[in-house]
Amino acid sequence: MTIRIAAAVIRDDGGRLLLVRKRGTKAFMQAGGKIEPGELPAVALARELREELGIVVDPGAASHLGSFSAPAANEPETQVEAELFELSIAGEPVPAAEIEEMIWLNPEAEAGFELAPLTATFVLPRYGRQP
Repeated sequence: MTIRIAAAVIRDDGGRLLLVRKRGTKAFMQAGGKIEPGELPAVALARELREELGIVVDPGAASHLGSFSAPAANEPETQVEAELFELSIAGEPVPAAEIEEMIWLNPEAEAGFELAPLTATFVLPRYGRQP
């Protein structure tokens, strides 16, 4: 099974990456979520960020980093096909909806907790440091 998602690489001024953990799960991952049928990935990302973190972003301001495939963190025998975007946010995000926890991860430090395969395999190695 495959799930299409849109996910965000969001950094604070210190270069830390925003990661979230859904209620009832262990792995931290990029904020974002499933793309609805007929929905553009950047629009899906903006919708998910509003629902999950209370932040409003302009879909046109999201910079597309690429398409990536990885095992789903929370659904066995499932792959995620992720459209990954980088964007800036204003204000402090607040966990809502199914998000139980939010952290700012220093990409230079050892995580010390479980990371989703997409985050561990693609995001940290490629986009963990400030450009």
